[in-house]
Amino acid sequence: MSTNWKITGQYFESCNCDLVCPCIFLAPPTEGFCEAFVGWHIEDGHLDGVQLNDLKVAAWLHSPGSLTDGNWKLALYIDERANEAQKDAIVALWSGDHGGHLAVIAGLVGEIMSVKQVPIEFTQENRTHYLKVGEFGSNTMQELEGEDGGKVVVSNHPLAVSPSEPVTISKSVAAIYKDNGYDWHQSEKVGLSAPFTYAA
Repeated sequence: MSTNWKITGQYFESCNCDLVCPCIFLAPPTEGFCEAFVGWHIEDGHLDGVQLNDLKVAAWLHSPGSLTDGNWKLALYIDERANEAQKDAIVALWSGDHGGHLAVIAGLVGEIMSVKQVPIEFTQENRTHYLKVGEFGSNTMQELEGEDGGKVVVSNHPLAVSPSEPVTISKSVAAIYKDNGYDWHQSEKVGLSAPFTYAA
């Protein structure tokens, strides 16, 4: 296990829960299970001597109950621009092999359904977040507007993809996923976004 790694960037996700996601408060998911489409843009990062700058990663997951109960099924998608060393580094990090918060997340996964390299688009502009993962799905969500016209933000929530960072609340416009036997469509559900820093 290496301790010489750190990645930083932006992440966002939408899931099948109603606004505001009960899971981040350790409450049961709206429908009793959770399905989420997640994207990460690594703006700066490395694992040992392997640079991971400007690479994108996505995952789709099914949790049969509360997220903290584990036994997730997860599909991992890696930027097609990653070379073999970069791909191996991302798989190792997202598998939890090098510790840190990614190991906490990986510890909840019961089955990795697939790992694929595909084109990944990840954009955040004018409060709209957009993720496209090859031919397997896309996720568009729009940030909510608060009382003062600013973002709606939740902080200090007990369950987080990005620990210690406030999350901005969005509403999904359209989220679609078709792979591994799933045919998933949703809209008008919750979305979350935040910067992230993962390290050993």
